[in-house]
Amino acid sequence: MESKWRILALLPLLLSFVLLYFDIYPQAITTKCSLIPYKHYWIASKRIVTPKGVISGAVEVRGGKIVSVVEEDHWRWNARSKHIFNYGEAVIMPGMHILMIPGRTEWEGFPSGTRAAAAGGITTLIDMPLNSFPSTVSEETLKLKTKATEGRIFVDVGFWGGLVPENAFNATSLERLLKAGVLGLKSFMCPSGINDFPMTNSSHIKEGLHVLAKYKRPLLVHAEIQQELGDDLEKMNGVDNPRSYSTYLKTRPSSWEQAAIRELLTVTKDTRTGGPAEGAHLHIVHLADARSSLELIKEAKGSGDSVTVETCPHYLAFSAEEIPDGDTRFKCAPPIRDAENKEKLWAALMDGDIDMLSSDHSPTVPELKLFNDGDFLRAWGGVSSLQFVLPVTWSYGRKYGITLNQLASWWSEKPAKLAGQDLKGAIAVGNQADIVVWEPEVEFELDDNHHVYFKHPKISAYMGSKLAGKGHGNICKRPGLSFNIVQDGLVSIGRPQFSSMQYDL
Repeated sequence: MESKWRILALLPLLLSFVLLYFDIYPQAITTKCSLIPYKHYWIASKRIVTPKGVISGAVEVRGGKIVSVVEEDHWRWNARSKHIFNYGEAVIMPGMHILMIPGRTEWEGFPSGTRAAAAGGITTLIDMPLNSFPSTVSEETLKLKTKATEGRIFVDVGFWGGLVPENAFNATSLERLLKAGVLGLKSFMCPSGINDFPMTNSSHIKEGLHVLAKYKRPLLVHAEIQQELGDDLEKMNGVDNPRSYSTYLKTRPSSWEQAAIRELLTVTKDTRTGGPAEGAHLHIVHLADARSSLELIKEAKGSGDSVTVETCPHYLAFSAEEIPDGDTRFKCAPPIRDAENKEKLWAALMDGDIDMLSSDHSPTVPELKLFNDGDFLRAWGGVSSLQFVLPVTWSYGRKYGITLNQLASWWSEKPAKLAGQDLKGAIAVGNQADIVVWEPEVEFELDDNHHVYFKHPKISAYMGSKLAGKGHGNICKRPGLSFNIVQDGLVSIGRPQFSSMQYDL
């Protein structure tokens, strides 16, 4: 009898130990293979990136929404009887938003692309309207695209529509596309390389902005205009070697970007307060030229034009001088420019003159990269990058003193705002629980032993690099899949529950 009472007296102590065990070892309470299989749980860390700064504390999630963010140890008493995931020193950050993923299934496709996104800390993808067939330029083609996602996506997916000459002057067609759910429109001012996605000029763009003003959604523009080259390639320093990156660079000079932006700014004045397109917004994608082009954009912002601009990790990581002959993995448009330009891009990003970052992820089949020939003039352009943009930005940015809050702003907050996703992009009460867990200090080699989830990893210019910033794998692992993020708290691997994002009209 006495021994029985002794055991009962020890029960509170044993219970405290069990709770502490679950606090320190969160993997002990996961079940099956779900990112987070609970409707109510806490995520704790000494480094949580919030709009107010990096805090030590915990995030409480209920039903896929953030219901509280508590600093220091004040959360522990309330959380004692709840499911707790304590990540110690790992960084808890809002999930990243990526504005591009092409959809040709032999190139990428939704299953492989969204797996790569999840493994790279990306919780939302906004799909571009081209590089899938047919291009998303009408209500009917949007329906085909959304149908293609059913049961095949692992993160949230939304869609941009296309602004092309055939619909630019047809307000009814554009409105039907916008009402069907696209988050904005995208156009090219130079040939896109896709036959059913022809380029637009300032007249088309002006019409598009006037329609977008009613819906308060953005127009994304690839800003390059083809111009006559002063000399042919044979006369340029006596070099005409298609295997030389300098040859390709001379065929697509920064003056193409400058010409496009100068023309764009003749119509963006309509977006000013009181203008005929007030409410519309123009966003310049993947800026490469940090000289005259950027100065033009700064002047437009100063005049009140509703304009933003992004650049991409490959423009911040690489410079033209270091690209090996024949290595067509580095071909993209606009091209990667010289080292001095790269430094200016970093300065503009740090100063806030460049608003955000985007992957411009552009996969293709290896055959189109022409690795055997190494011909920069004929190879398909685009840098394959989807899974690596977070560690690449962090690894190269440490030299410039980037902070975790800047990362969250560039990759989460501002892209979410551009896409009209007001409940995403920040760890804040009321927002969706789109969360990535990663360890900035952990270094890893991008070699054949590294798990890569998008198709054709060998075409990526980042393979062979040593990077810092590895995703946390405690939540869920299966052979062949490693999902390192929390998304709405209830998605099982292989059977995602996400639906495409649409506006409530």
